[in-house]
Amino acid sequence: LEIRRHTNMVKTVGNKRDEHLLKKRNVPQEESLEDSDVDADFKAQNVTLEAILQNATSDNPVVQLSAVQAARKLLSSDRNPPIDDLIKSGILPILVKCLERDDNPSLQFEAAWALTNIASGTSAQTQAVVQSNAVPLFLRLLHSPHQNVCEQAVWALGNIIGDGPQCRDYVISLGVVKPLLSFINPSIPITFLRNVTWVIVNLCRNKDPPPPMETVQEILPALCVLIYHTDINILVDTVWALSYLTDGGNEQIQMVIDSGVVPFLVPLLSHQEVKVQTAALRAVGNIVTGTDEQTQVVLNCDVLSHFPNLLSHPKEKINKVRRIMPSSCYFFLFLYLVFNCLLVSIATYFFLKKHCSEDENYFKSPLQLFCLNF
Repeated sequence: LEIRRHTNMVKTVGNKRDEHLLKKRNVPQEESLEDSDVDADFKAQNVTLEAILQNATSDNPVVQLSAVQAARKLLSSDRNPPIDDLIKSGILPILVKCLERDDNPSLQFEAAWALTNIASGTSAQTQAVVQSNAVPLFLRLLHSPHQNVCEQAVWALGNIIGDGPQCRDYVISLGVVKPLLSFINPSIPITFLRNVTWVIVNLCRNKDPPPPMETVQEILPALCVLIYHTDINILVDTVWALSYLTDGGNEQIQMVIDSGVVPFLVPLLSHQEVKVQTAALRAVGNIVTGTDEQTQVVLNCDVLSHFPNLLSHPKEKINKVRRIMPSSCYFFLFLYLVFNCLLVSIATYFFLKKHCSEDENYFKSPLQLFCLNF
């Protein structure tokens, strides 16, 4: 179990703009050197794979566990894990069958870990896991009395959900949300909670189509709790989840506002961690693309008081707006900030907009331009 506490989470699929992981592969540090030796000899891998396949169906529980663990080690390789070779070998149904073995939680854990790493690969590799009927069994393992088994099932489901909206909605339809959110409690280890929060982010991703409204309603109270968390990884993921939800149109923006989280989101614009600021800027930027009333909610949270420091921020991700925005827009943004910081009515903005409508870059509010182009 201790080996699961110290893992390298290898980035397999990500979005360049938000740099948030869609899928993660579990690579334990303790085995990385051994695995590099395995990588060096592909022919030896094939021989090992043949033995693994035979022993993984053994009636001897010790032999079977050793074989499944060997498969997991191959898939935990630092470089070029032989995912396709293992899929072609026909081991997927064997690993899925191992998930049913409530009498052998160690076998369940190793099989779940192996399947997690297969699902961390390409979309085709993830689909192979889904088509092997592993998802219902992973959902069942969320109720396991063994925490390491639960956590590995959460990780596997996160990789499957991260494959796209079709997989996301399939897993949601099978009932993932309620048991997933039940893990958010004071007794959960921090590594486990990080995985749970990451899966929540994947549930909030994609807007074509967006997640079901019922799912958003279930998730928002959890995000309102997690936004207080002191762990940076959990906080960053929580704010990214809010940014994805607010990117789903005015109805989802209103749901986020109604949850009461915005007054706690806006102060994060001045958080000392750039990753938190980046996610908060995206979320706030999405909200101010909504209706005038929704924009006013953000303004009422004193959002403008954070902008002077953001405009002079030393990090490129935050201050590059100064190079992106035309000088005329930057000037009007300056006026907008000054006037509102002096408690001048929001009507000032509409006055400026009316008299500057000939500027094609000024059809959006300067606040929107800043938040959406940082």
